[in-house]
Amino acid sequence: MSAAARMPPGVPDPGTPTVFVWGFDEMEKGSRTSAPHYGIVVLALIVVAVFTALGLARFGYTSLLPAMQEGLMLTNTQTGELQTLNLAGYLVTVVFAGMLASRYGPRVVISLSLLVVSLAMLLTGLLPTFGAACAGRFLAGVGGAGANVPAMALVSAWFGARRRGLAAGIGVTGSSVALIVTGPLVPAIVSAYGADGWRAGWYALGAMGLAGFILCAIFLRNQPSDRGLVPLGASEPEPRVPGDASPDWGLVYKSRRLWQLAVIYFAFGFSYIIYSTFFVKHLVKDASLTAADAGSLWMKIGIGSLASGFIWGAVSDRFGRRFALACVFALQGVSFAVFGLGRDMGAICASSVLFALTAWSIPALMAAIAGDAFGPRLAPAALGLMTIVFAAGQALGPLFAGALADATGSFSPSFVIAGAVALVMGAGGSLALRNIESR
Repeated sequence: MSAAARMPPGVPDPGTPTVFVWGFDEMEKGSRTSAPHYGIVVLALIVVAVFTALGLARFGYTSLLPAMQEGLMLTNTQTGELQTLNLAGYLVTVVFAGMLASRYGPRVVISLSLLVVSLAMLLTGLLPTFGAACAGRFLAGVGGAGANVPAMALVSAWFGARRRGLAAGIGVTGSSVALIVTGPLVPAIVSAYGADGWRAGWYALGAMGLAGFILCAIFLRNQPSDRGLVPLGASEPEPRVPGDASPDWGLVYKSRRLWQLAVIYFAFGFSYIIYSTFFVKHLVKDASLTAADAGSLWMKIGIGSLASGFIWGAVSDRFGRRFALACVFALQGVSFAVFGLGRDMGAICASSVLFALTAWSIPALMAAIAGDAFGPRLAPAALGLMTIVFAAGQALGPLFAGALADATGSFSPSFVIAGAVALVMGAGGSLALRNIESR
């Protein structure tokens, strides 16, 4: 009889790799230590990275926009240009972020990118000119992609296949946390500092970004083996692709399915960024809410959106990715259209609830679909190409909405168009998908 066969029930064979259950290292036979798996620390830092790179730099602009526009005497077209520059910086960098992380390690790339984001936010407040704001917004986009893409990729390194979906859902909540923080904080700072309040707001966001940079630089690790561990939830180290093996890109970019998914992702980028960028501005200008009330509602959306990834991830596991994706787009399309058509509090609240329930679920669903459709080896390449198209939608949305608002005197038409894009290209395109397996 082997040594493993003689082991009492529940006691692992000392010759087998360590197993991790619910985030705790089983370092002793049949017992758990009180120390959590270091993957929990890494996941917390992924939230910090997303919080800084996307939450503060992108959604902080939403709360600061009314005061910043007044202070710099900007047109709506110019405010759209500023957000478009941020997203253009993201688009340019997203192509290279993964490659840089592969060569130099995610820890270095994420940390330096967070430093760039933080300095860009400080620059935007320090030099109160439109040109400086353009430079600051572009650099914030560059740093945002450099931090966000490798940070979310760390989920695959630190978590076994059975826990990656949940971990990814937790990672994207960094954006929700940022909405919760900036919603009440920014209006309070702007009110306290008067005409220069928007500059002080950027200083505060930049300082929080620097704190995130320091935490990631000190505590982030590239892979479990750096600490003698295996991925959380895996019984043994997962097989690695040899260094000289590279994905067959032809199987990806020649795939009709890939470009169907890319069009759907474009619809999300174009529509949601219009809503999130001009949400506060529209409430202050067209719905006659105070900046504090609009910021408070933005914060509540952030709180509600914390569960969006969990809800729709579970729906996709139970009923399929296509069904979940179509439902999310339909709800968001209604949310955007209602926000543009109705100015009473009932319509505003209904729109806010629908968006909060679905806010960050589409990126998680698209990542899951990429794995279902192309397999684990080609999924990063497929998701990278889809993200480029998604980022293009993000870059075009604010520019289009700002110019249309200047032409019509209101953001309402832009929200209605965003709703139509979500319904037709997003929900309709999702229903047209075929042969997407749910795992």
